[in-house]
Amino acid sequence: MANVGTSQRILDIAERLVQTRGFNGFSYADIASALSVTKASLHYHFPAKADLGQQLIERYERNFLAALQTIDEESADAREKLRRYAAIYTGVLRNNRMCLCGMLAAEFATLPKSMREDMRHFFDANERWLTAVLQEGKRERSLKYSGSAAEVAQSLIGSLEGAMMIARSYGDTARFEAVCDRLLADLAA
Repeated sequence: MANVGTSQRILDIAERLVQTRGFNGFSYADIASALSVTKASLHYHFPAKADLGQQLIERYERNFLAALQTIDEESADAREKLRRYAAIYTGVLRNNRMCLCGMLAAEFATLPKSMREDMRHFFDANERWLTAVLQEGKRERSLKYSGSAAEVAQSLIGSLEGAMMIARSYGDTARFEAVCDRLLADLAA
C-alpha cells in the first residue's frame, strides 16, 4: 500500500511540474528533492521518465473523462455542458497550470512515441465528447454552428488550448475567460 501512495505522490509532483514547466523542464532529481527521496527510489516506481509520462497522461485522461461523465450526469442542456467543459480549463489556469496534454503537445517532437500516442488519445476522447454534445445541442436547437460537429469540436479544443497559453503568458485568467465567453456566445442559438 505504501508503494501506491508513493507512486501517487510522484505522479502528483510530476503532473504539477509538467503543467508548469513542461515534460522536458524537469528531471527525476526535481521530484526526488520534493519528496526527500533518492532518484533510485523513483526508478523503482517508474523505471524510465517515459513510463512516468505515460502514467501521467493515462491518469490525467481518466480524471478528465470522469469530470466529463459528471457533467453529463448533472447537466441536461448542451450549452451548460460546454460552459462546464470550459470551466475545467479555467480551473486549471487559475491554479497557475496548463492542461497537461496541451503542455505535452508543445513538446510533441521530443516526446517518446508512446507518450505522443497517449496524448493524441486524450484529445481524441475530448473531441468525441464535444462532438456528441454539439450534435445534441444542434438537435435541441440550443446550439448553432456551420460545418460538422467534429470540426467545431476540434476548433474548440484548439481555441481553448491556445487561449490558455496566451492568457498564461499575460498572467491573466480573465483574458482566457473572455475567449471562452466569446466561443460559447458564438455557438448559442
